[in-house]
Amino acid sequence: MTYALLSLVFLAIAAAALAVALAVSPDRSALIRRWWRPVLLAGAVVLVLTAVFDNVMVAVGLMTYSAAHTSGATLGLVPIEDFAYPLAALLLLPALWLLTRRRRPGERR
Repeated sequence: MTYALLSLVFLAIAAAALAVALAVSPDRSALIRRWWRPVLLAGAVVLVLTAVFDNVMVAVGLMTYSAAHTSGATLGLVPIEDFAYPLAALLLLPALWLLTRRRRPGERR
């Protein structure tokens, strides 16, 4: 299995969880209006931090990647597939929050 395929599986699960969470949320349009800027900002920060620290970890030998399992495209020393995990977390965390949040009395599920 390649890193790209594994990354796609994680992204698909996270996207599906977010789609379900938004579908069952009665206030989804308000949530999307309120969340899109913070999510984009968090995404940018997480991707920059991933780029910096993953490159450091690869440079000092904490992580290695088999060239046979990567696409060959890299950002510094890190294969681009490695950036799918923070993106999946960025999708999954709001989904989990939506699915597990408490409802006010009288609010429909």
